[in-house]
Amino acid sequence: MKRRAAELLTRDPERFFHHDRVFLNNPVVMQGMGLAPLVVLATSGQNALMLAVAVALLLTPSRMLACLLSRLFPLREEHPANAELEKKLLPRSILYSGSAAVVYLAAYPILNRLFGVSLLVLGIYLPMLVVEPLLTYRFGRVQETMKKAVSKGIRITVGYGLLLLLLGCVREWLSVGTVFGRVLSRPVLPMASMPAGGFIVLGVLCAVWRTLARKYKNYLTSEARGLMAVYRQKEGEPEDE
Repeated sequence: MKRRAAELLTRDPERFFHHDRVFLNNPVVMQGMGLAPLVVLATSGQNALMLAVAVALLLTPSRMLACLLSRLFPLREEHPANAELEKKLLPRSILYSGSAAVVYLAAYPILNRLFGVSLLVLGIYLPMLVVEPLLTYRFGRVQETMKKAVSKGIRITVGYGLLLLLLGCVREWLSVGTVFGRVLSRPVLPMASMPAGGFIVLGVLCAVWRTLARKYKNYLTSEARGLMAVYRQKEGEPEDE
């Protein structure tokens, strides 16, 4: 761990962990975002892969486009006055969802080229991604920079895609005993392919994920404190003559 990271971690650990959208602050596990595609459609590794590719094609580009267009109605403060909210929230929400819809029109031919008729399995939930909170929740938040839109979009995409693939493979194995069509065992929990079973499996995965994340946070915090103590001790030592 570098000294700059150790200093930030000891000074403001929540801010440090907030930036890790893959594991420590995964948007699904920690905020419960994007549940519908996970529970309804991520029933197999193949479905999860198609969804992950769709999110990868949609999330960061639509966030970048919305970042540019939303500058027409910028929010300068995290908690703006009610008068400003009334004027700007509606046009900003239209811009964010509209940006996602425009990117979807460009992304669908790519998805169709990659997966063909298999894409029909996703049904209406694929176009519904344009109003998914993962893509549109920023409309009511303070105006972000393009650099932040790109970096945060990529991190959220990786975190969401990772959980999609994990959940899809686990549910496929539990329900039919296969992973991406390869037979591993007999079915363990056939209802895992149903939405009710998806909630159960997702809940268990989230519980395990949060436990591991908490342990890793404690480990990072203790390591950062130890490193800072070493740095302070070295700085306090007299220089060798």
